[in-house]
Amino acid sequence: MRPGTADGGASRRNGSGRLLYVDVVDAGQRVTAWRPAVEGIVEVLHARFTGHTYPMHTHDCWTLLIVDDGVIEYDLNRTHHGVLRSQVTLLPPDVAHDGRAATAAGFRKRVLYLDPATLDTGLIGAAVDAPILTEPALRQRVHWLHQALAQPGEEFAAQSRFSLIREGLAQHLRPTPLSRPEPALARRLRRLLDERTVDGVTLELAAREFDVSPAHLVRSFTGAYGLAPHAYLTGRRIDAARRLLLRGVPAGQVAAATGFYDQPHLTRHFRRYLGVTPGRYAAG
Repeated sequence: MRPGTADGGASRRNGSGRLLYVDVVDAGQRVTAWRPAVEGIVEVLHARFTGHTYPMHTHDCWTLLIVDDGVIEYDLNRTHHGVLRSQVTLLPPDVAHDGRAATAAGFRKRVLYLDPATLDTGLIGAAVDAPILTEPALRQRVHWLHQALAQPGEEFAAQSRFSLIREGLAQHLRPTPLSRPEPALARRLRRLLDERTVDGVTLELAAREFDVSPAHLVRSFTGAYGLAPHAYLTGRRIDAARRLLLRGVPAGQVAAATGFYDQPHLTRHFRRYLGVTPGRYAAG
């Protein structure tokens, strides 16, 4: 048990004075997450994993990732990728992906979750086609940004570095249309799930509303987005839960506020998606 929290983690304050959470899952595994006081950055995540595998999921924000040790493999929009230490990965919002270590040694990564408005939506297609950027200067700037985000009193430096990174990403990516247009039926179901993230909706009710069979609705959605409707909805709820946890909302309240049946239900899915329990992820 580590001092600072009831479930074995340790908390401290980051450079912005906000509580951050440090968790030792077991030997060789570690997660740190916090909400920085920098506009456009929703969350910072530093993690070391050996055995955890991310299931297929989506985020409602941009994901900017660098690897410090090891190699990460992932599938994005049905295409396999591997990312090395020298590279920067930019995953677009609302596109299904998973993630895992390429070797038994695991990996260490640093991630920034960026507000969807950070980059133009016209760049989503380009990020799907080429999510890995091999640009040493950009990689160094992302590293420097993480350093500033973790240091007291460096908010202005972080804002300055983030502005250059945004500009660099926009220059490296060229607006391209998505290679597979969204079928109207899948798009309508996705909109319904976004609107009913907390309350939920039964498959039968959605099928009746769209005048199709439940099986056809599932096939259409899965074919369009690469994951089943229930997996998409769970990922949306996990994203919402993460943000509430980092604001200090108790896990039991988070479960009720994000559509999970109860706290054990939240814990089960949270650990499967992120490798840690909500309590160990939370800030304070």
